[in-house]
Parts: sequence; structure tokens; C-alpha cells
Amino acid sequence: MRYLVLMALATALVRGGCSPAKRPADEQDGESTDTDTDSDSDTDTGPVECDLGEYSGDFTISTQSDVATLAGYTSISGELWIHCPLCSDLSELSCLTSVGEDLNIQYNDALTDLDGLGALTSVVGNLTIRSNPIIANLDGLSGVTGSLGVTLWIEDNDAINNLDGLSGITSVSDTMRIRCNASLTNLDGLSGVTSAGFWFMIDSNSTLPDCEVCDLLDQLTKFPDDIDVHDNLDDTCTPVPANCP
Repeated sequence: MRYLVLMALATALVRGGCSPAKRPADEQDGESTDTDTDSDSDTDTGPVECDLGEYSGDFTISTQSDVATLAGYTSISGELWIHCPLCSDLSELSCLTSVGEDLNIQYNDALTDLDGLGALTSVVGNLTIRSNPIIANLDGLSGVTGSLGVTLWIEDNDAINNLDGLSGITSVSDTMRIRCNASLTNLDGLSGVTSAGFWFMIDSNSTLPDCEVCDLLDQLTKFPDDIDVHDNLDDTCTPVPANCP
């Protein structure tokens, strides 16, 4: 699956500017795959017992009841997709400490935060956070530390204004892609990153000063092979970082 993600990323490179990410066909025109409206209302579930160990395989959360299905598991061996237009609460994931492959958080129209993932410390594969219109920060991921196995992809999140929740990440082995986040103003949350792998792409973030990108490049000890920085907020760095494109 991670190779499909990278292929989709490569396709996105030829597209100029920002446009709404295309959703799966069954969610276009206002239709959602989530028809379990009763289970998607907020409920007080009480404390979760973390006694189920590892969930074997991949898992997709598309309804609030899917969140409840993972309650009590401390890890998942495969990919975790959180793709739930009506979900508003991830608190029943409070036991989860590791994802064995990719973590994809996409198209969550009602989700305001990721606090339910506060116990998470490890993501082995890609970390994708895409098209979540009202998530304001990534603080729920503040426990994730070390290297991401392949890609960090943050795109089309209208309300996110900082990446402080990613402060524990030290390297991205292949691709860093941050684009079309309309409220993002700084990259301070990536101050621990020293290696950005092969592709480094930060573009079309209309409130992110170019100097923030230059400062991030300047702190890297392992420099990316390809750099694509454009259409962020123009400003003048004083002094100009050595690696400013």
C-alpha cells in the first residue's frame, strides 16, 4: 500500500496550486459510506481497559462504531486508516501505542483533534494527514518519536496552524510533503528532524513564510536529493539561511 501512496504523490507533483482532494466515488456529491448515524453520536464510553494486545492485520475506521472495535488494543500489525466523515471522537483508541505499517488520517469532516491517539509512540510506515477540514492541531501525535519509515504527507488541512505535535520525529526516510494547508504559519514542530530522505516538497501553504522552510532545510544533516519549494508566503530571511532555495 505504501507504494500506491508514493505513486499518488508523484502524480500530485504535476498539479499546480491547491484544489480539494478527490474523495472516493462513494463519498462524492455529499454521500458518505457511513450510514450508521446512531453509532456516530457522541457517547460517554468510560475508561478503556488496555488488555487486548495486538490487532492482527489492517483496519479501516469509517464509522464511530469502528473506533469502538479497536478499543483496548495496544497495537495494530498492519495499516490503520481513519477515514470517517461523521466521527468526532477517537478517545476509544487511547490504548494504541504502535502502528506496524501506515497511519492514514483522511477525510474526517467532523474530527477536531487527534487527542485519542495520545498513547501512540511509533508509526513504522507512512504518516498521512490529509483533507481534515477542522482539525486544528496535531498534538495527539506528540508521543510519536524517531524515524518515519517512508513518507510524511500533510495536505489540505484548512485549520492546522502548527505542527507542534510532530516534535518527536527525527527523520523521514523517503519523502516529506507539506502542501495546501491554508492556516499553517510555522514549522517549529519539525525542529527535531535532521534527515528528510529523497524528496522534500513544501508548497502552496499561503500563510507559511518561506523563511520557515529555509530554516528547516538549514537544520538538516542529511540533505534531500530533490527539493521543491514554491507558492508559500513570500518574505525575506535575515540573515539568509545557507540552504535557502
